[in-house]
Amino acid sequence: MTTALRVLLGSLLTLAIAAAIGFWYVRATGLTARSEPSTVEARVARAVRAAAISAQARDARNPVAPSVEALADGRAHFADHCASCHANDGSGNVQMGRNLFPKSPDMRQAATQQLTDGELFWIIENGIRFTGMPGWSTGTPDGEAASWHLVHFIRHLPDLTAAEIEEMEGMNPRPPAEIRQEIEAERFLSGQP
Repeated sequence: MTTALRVLLGSLLTLAIAAAIGFWYVRATGLTARSEPSTVEARVARAVRAAAISAQARDARNPVAPSVEALADGRAHFADHCASCHANDGSGNVQMGRNLFPKSPDMRQAATQQLTDGELFWIIENGIRFTGMPGWSTGTPDGEAASWHLVHFIRHLPDLTAAEIEEMEGMNPRPPAEIRQEIEAERFLSGQP
């Protein structure tokens, strides 16, 4: 048997094994978003994510100085853009976050808090394929500054106070039906038709 034939047969065997594993995975999981990822899936996903982020991006330092204003900006941005999936407290315990696959992580925990500032920034800007995490990059300096403010806020999540959560609730987006109902109530109370 020639070397080329051996390589071809080895490649075909590897491809057949990979296809069998893929078929088994689809049948076993049903590709439902309701289940939790297995330990193997979670480890593989974290390893792939780590490999996708370049060393330069991982080592990037937050150019926004920590301050009360930067934290407030990050908190407001998080309440308006992120809380629908991650919850105001970063737990992910909201309808959208619980129904994603994988579910939104509890950002207060070590799996998120141990990421570097550069990794957090990269994830915010680029998103993570095959999850519900979109990439939010606008390609502008203001957009990058907003992402760096979010990095400061994510670092603050384990120490979030009840007062901060209450403030954020007032900044969360409201559904159009709720806004229409409020307008109709105001019209009724003011005697407008």
